[in-house]
Amino acid sequence: MQKTSARYLESSGIADIAAKSTDIKLLVLDIDGTIAGETNSISEPVKQAITAAQAQGIQVAIATGRMYRSALRFHQEINSTLPLIAYQGAWIQDPVSQKIHQHLPVSRKIAEQLLDYFEQPELRSLLSVHFYINDQLYVREVTAETQIYAERSGITPIPVGDLRQALSNEPTKVLALCDDTDIIDNLLGSLRSQYTPAELYLTKSVATFFEATNPFANKGTAVRYLAEEQLGLQPHNVMTIGDNFNDVEMLTYAGIGIAMGNAPPQVQAIANWIAPSVEDNGVAVAIEKLLL
Repeated sequence: MQKTSARYLESSGIADIAAKSTDIKLLVLDIDGTIAGETNSISEPVKQAITAAQAQGIQVAIATGRMYRSALRFHQEINSTLPLIAYQGAWIQDPVSQKIHQHLPVSRKIAEQLLDYFEQPELRSLLSVHFYINDQLYVREVTAETQIYAERSGITPIPVGDLRQALSNEPTKVLALCDDTDIIDNLLGSLRSQYTPAELYLTKSVATFFEATNPFANKGTAVRYLAEEQLGLQPHNVMTIGDNFNDVEMLTYAGIGIAMGNAPPQVQAIANWIAPSVEDNGVAVAIEKLLL
């Protein structure tokens, strides 16, 4: 579907979008920067709006770059009955039945190549590298950046020294953290020149997170699976809300794609409408204006 530019939306309002909202049967929400801001929790206005949408028969799901175990409390808090999309769509699991609908890992060979790249002398001391294997977080060492990440995620990292020791199983996701956003941007550009989209899916979930997953794993394909394969819906029945580059595919897939006010301009540009920021309960505003 061709997206409407943010500039057009500013001048036209949301009347045209609201007219399409009567078809929405599925609402898919990102977590960080979308339903969870600085407090790392869902505000009461957002929870109430989600509950009101569900009361109208709209099903609500989570699609996040987080680990499954880290995202589970958000899934439970909004009383979702659908499978949970984690790791950018590389891991889709039903929390009730425990059935894993999809697991698309990064090959061991490519994971080792990425690690070789990250451990170049000029990069090694600048990056905190995370390998996610069997829904556990493995690290070389617990850096300050890793500790902050772990506290927000509510998980305990496992330091192993040489990360190659953890590769008895293929990683679901590989992440590199750095406070210097220029280094992350350069990393993304350099590795995109080395790997085609058919080999590796590369993105940023926040400005300081470089993320790599299986080439067939992104939120767009995961939402499509949930909508079309699980629920028998079509894109025009789906509304998605996200705030960053890893949300682009699901915003583009959905009949209505909403970007948060705190999203980068490039993400806002492909959305149908721009909601207020996460700190201003933008998801609640979007639901109230378009679905209730």
